[in-house]
Order: sequence, then structure tokens, then C-alpha cells
Amino acid sequence: MIEAVGSLFGFLQLASNMMLVGGCVFLAIAEEKLTAVRQPWAARLKSIFPWLALLLLIGLFGLLATTTAQATGIAGNALSPQAWLEFLQKTRVGFIWTLRAASALALLAIVLYVRVSPSARWRYVLCASAASLTIAFGALSSHSAAEEQAMVGTLSYALHLVAASVWFGGLPGVVLVASSSSTRTGTTEERTHAGRVLSRFSALALPAMIAIIVSGIVVANRMIDTYYAGLVATTYGWLLITKVTLLVLILSIASRAKSVWVPSLTQAPERAAIGGQKLRTWVAVELVLAVILVIVATLLANAIPAKHDIIDNWPYPFRFSIDATWDDWLVRMLVGIGVVLLILTGLTLSLGRKKQWPSVWRIVVPAVLGILGLGATFYPIAVQSYPETYRKTPVPFDAISIANGVELFTANCIPCHGPQAKGNGVLAKTLPKQPVDLLTEPHTAMHTAGDFFHWLTYGRFNGVMPPFGEKFSEEERWDLLNFLHANARGYQSRIIAPRILPHQPFMASPNFSYTAQDGSSGTLKDYRGKQGLLLVLFSWPDSRDRLEQLQKAATSITETGTAILGVPMTELPPNDRESTIQAIPFPIVTEGAQEITRSYRLFRRTISNPDLFGEGTRPKHMEFLFDRFGYLRGRWMPDGGGPGWIDIDFLVQQITQLNQEPEILPPPGDHVH
Repeated sequence: MIEAVGSLFGFLQLASNMMLVGGCVFLAIAEEKLTAVRQPWAARLKSIFPWLALLLLIGLFGLLATTTAQATGIAGNALSPQAWLEFLQKTRVGFIWTLRAASALALLAIVLYVRVSPSARWRYVLCASAASLTIAFGALSSHSAAEEQAMVGTLSYALHLVAASVWFGGLPGVVLVASSSSTRTGTTEERTHAGRVLSRFSALALPAMIAIIVSGIVVANRMIDTYYAGLVATTYGWLLITKVTLLVLILSIASRAKSVWVPSLTQAPERAAIGGQKLRTWVAVELVLAVILVIVATLLANAIPAKHDIIDNWPYPFRFSIDATWDDWLVRMLVGIGVVLLILTGLTLSLGRKKQWPSVWRIVVPAVLGILGLGATFYPIAVQSYPETYRKTPVPFDAISIANGVELFTANCIPCHGPQAKGNGVLAKTLPKQPVDLLTEPHTAMHTAGDFFHWLTYGRFNGVMPPFGEKFSEEERWDLLNFLHANARGYQSRIIAPRILPHQPFMASPNFSYTAQDGSSGTLKDYRGKQGLLLVLFSWPDSRDRLEQLQKAATSITETGTAILGVPMTELPPNDRESTIQAIPFPIVTEGAQEITRSYRLFRRTISNPDLFGEGTRPKHMEFLFDRFGYLRGRWMPDGGGPGWIDIDFLVQQITQLNQEPEILPPPGDHVH
């Protein structure tokens, strides 16, 4: 109940605020000729401004009451001024509400001044600016402000609201102007002026609508993670689809008004009256649709963003996936045919209208072409899906999970899938269905994590792959899935070399946690945004010379803003342990080394040595270079050919080059998808 009341107050304050912005802008546009031509509609529009300002304040206080009740979990606090005050003093949302309330009070004073003062464009601009400021403050408490890179999201959302206000708030003015010009009693000068006013508004509405669409795409992109699933399986997605549908209908009406009805106002009185009548009727319809759109937008602002919503049960037996189907030439051909048919659909619609085909042909031909085009485009990229297809993994993609997955795979999957998941186990050829190659083929990229989870739980190919739902716990199944992803990424990483690929981060490697001999502890994520990392996996005594070299070069490396972390892949001999560790000037992992080793050995493959058969090699020394944004950018192994990072100057050069790069991709995700 509190949520519904809160949504009502949210709509009330948003709609009134938007109408104040758009109404003032509309009057500023019309002001040039108001003094020359008596226009009673302008006085009527100005007369509602104080009421809109009061509704804005009522809506804000209603939001304060309902938000306080929701935040405290006590419904009675909705009517407790003391609880309001505490909420305002102790929360960020309360502080933002204070800013909005203060700006709304200032807006009320400006509106009253504009109401009683003579008309002047600068007064309307001042009023519109104050109303826009109130809206912009509201963007500070939106979902966009809570995401990473909040500044970009907040500014985009504020621009979206202000641009929408210019259009939405101007519609009542359009209705009033159209009403005044829809009768034959008005003078030619009054109708001509009405036409000029509406033409100016149409000219302003076009860039406003472009700003609405562009900023809306930016905001939606930040709120939706998996576009297809987020749109058709979450409340946020369906509300967004509804909002876009309403916007398309509104744009259709606006386009007709701009091209036909508004120009007719400057024509003969009879045509002007007819055009004005149609304009008034359809703009009224547009206004109703716009009010519904604002209601939907209010619900959308209060809904859980699609990227944070949980899709535990995918409701459809299929999904559309280009990644899983595009390698098939037949799919590409059918999709191409479908696109051509859709283009022909548009052409026949235009041609039928231009050539004035019979109504049946104008409907049937485009309809048939459209249905065939949609079928040819979407059917080939449809793949089977399961209730778990878009389930988000609760287990993070980290070294501990992957190490557990390695043990599970070794104990249960090697006979069929082979020791490296290449599908070449000793039993593979005896099976009626050959196990897929999960190492070199892009299956983990073509299918969702939920698909694999379903197969692990219920089996596949009528029992050829047995179900593990009862044998493995849910967490163990996710661990096994994390191993498969790490294993596939390890093969993809073979192009990573000692020399980095400039401006090409692509490898998101597993996170890990550690405790070092110097008492320090942390995770790989802790370095993100601060400094790069040189991760050194070493064996004793094989890595003795390299460790001595790093010991001497540690200062020159760390001065570049890159930390060094050593990970022993084998137990150090007791006699050497203390002396070796103490002599090394950078942290050496004492807890977590085994999990890090098991995970990062999967990233051992190179172009010259893909290491595909048998159990795989186990390098005795490996080094990984991460940029400060969390991506694996360089890798060196002593037996990889060439001097590599033995040349410390070369290593420092690579680090320096990484430090000069801006952030190119968002931080790597914590889970596989």
C-alpha cells in the first residue's frame, strides 16, 4: 500500500514539475507576438502555474512521508514529522529531498511573481530554469546515480527528464492554441500567429525528442545487463517496452501535426478551422498518451533495474542468440533474406500510399512481407532455453571456486570429457553422442551459465551425460561451471604475450584473495583503479635467479605504480623458506597460493604451445601483468621463447605504456554469464 501511495505522489510531483518547465518554455516561445495579438490562452496557461507549483510541493511532502515509512519499515512513520526530520538528517536521499524542497519553494515564489507581473520572455526563462533545477536535483536520487560512473548516468537522466519536460509540459499550450484557432471567428492575424507559435514549438520539440531518445538509450543501457532477457522477463523491461511503444504512437501524432495540421492554420479560414480542429483533437490524444507515459515512467523509476533483477525462472522455451547461431552459414543467409523482406515491407507501405493502391493491397502485401521477414530474421537465431537459462551465478568467478571445480572435474568428468575438457576422454568414442569440445570451441561463450547449470543438474542427450543434481550441491555445480569458463578463457588467452596489445583489454581473469608473509592481505580487485599488478608464480629452486633479479628491480617496478605479488607454486623447503621470503622485498602469498596456482595454470597456453593433449604441462614459472583496471594484459614464461621480461627495461616499458592508457572497458564482472 505504501509503495502504491508513494508512486502516486511520485507521479504528482513529476507531472507538475514537467508541466511547469514545458509551460514556461512554451510561453517564452510565444512571447514575441503576444503583445501584438491578444491571446487569452496565454493567460489561461499562466493561471495554472501556481496550482502546479503547489502540487509539486504536495507531491514532494507525500514522497517524504512514504519514503520515510519504507526506509524505517514502520508504516506509522509516514505521519510522524519527527521521523521525517530524522530521515532528512541522516540519509543521502533525505538531503537530496531537502534540496528539491528548497528549490520547489523558490520555484513557487518565482511562479507567483510571473503570475502577477507583465509578460516578459526572461521571466518565463527564469521560471523554466528554476523548475528544471528541481527536476535535476531529483535525478541525484535515481537508479542512475547509484551505478558506477554515477556522474554520466545522473547527467543523462537529468537531461532525459528536462528534455521530456519541454515536450510534455508544452502540450497543454498546444491544446489551448489549437482550440483558439479551431473556430472560424478568429482573425487571420490570430490564426497566423497561432501557426507561427506552433511551428516554433514543433521546431523546438524535434531536438528535445532527439535528446529524449539519446539520453533514454544511455540510461536504459546502464539499467539493463542482458538486453533480451532484461526486456522480456523483468518488470523493468516490460515497463520500458510500454514506454517506448507509447513514445512511438506519440511521435506518429507529432509528425502528422508538424507536416499537415500546423501548416494548415495559415491557409484559408475553412481549411484553417478544419486543421485546427484535427490538431486540437489529436494533440489532446497525444496529451492523454503523454500522461500515461509519465505514469509508466514513474513506475519505471521505482522498479528494480533489469540488471539487478533476478530471473530465476525463464518463462519461454526459446531465446534469441546471435552468438550461438551465427557461425552457421544457413543462419546468416536466412537472416539476410529476412532483413531484405523487412526493407521491402517498408517500401511497399510507402509505395502503396504514394500510388494509392486499394486498401486491401495496402494492408495485405506489407503484412505478408512483414510476417515472412520477421520469421526469416528471428527463427534461425532462436535456440532452446531452460528455466535456469538467465539465472545469475551466486558463486563468484574466483580462484577458490575454480580450484574446487578443478577437483570436481578431475574426479567425475575426465573419462568422457578428457583431462582438459576437449571431449577426448577414454570413453568418448564409446558414447552414442560425442562429448563437445569445451576447451577450443566457444561453447561457454555461445551458451549462458544457466544453460550449463541446467545440463549439469538434469543431464543431457537422454542420459548420455548423466545428471549431477543429486550428486553435487548447487554451489559445487557453479564451481564446476566456473572452472569450465576459466579453462576456456585460458585457451583464449594464448594470444597474450610479453608485449602487450595496446588499447586492447579483453581478458577478464579470476579474482583471488590472499594473505602474505608481511601480514598484508587482500584480493585482486583491491588493485583495481589504483595500480597495476605483476603477479609472479614461482617454484623453488627453479625460479631462484628470476626472484633475485626481481628483488634488485623491485624499486624501479614499483615506482611505475605497479605492485608485485609473489605466489609459490610449490612448498618452499623448510631450510630455505625463512631466508628466501625475508630477502624478497615484495609480498609472498602464504595463504591462498594453492588456489591461485590451480586457477592461473589454466592460462599457460601460448600460440606456439597450445598444450591441448594429455593432462597438460605445468610450467614452473609464470608471470602475469594486470592493468590498473583489472584486465590481464601481458604474460611471460621463461620457456616461452625470447628474453621477455628478463630484460627489466622492456618490462618497465610495457608497464609505462599500460599506465598511459585510459579506461577502455568497464571493470570485469564478478560472475560469469
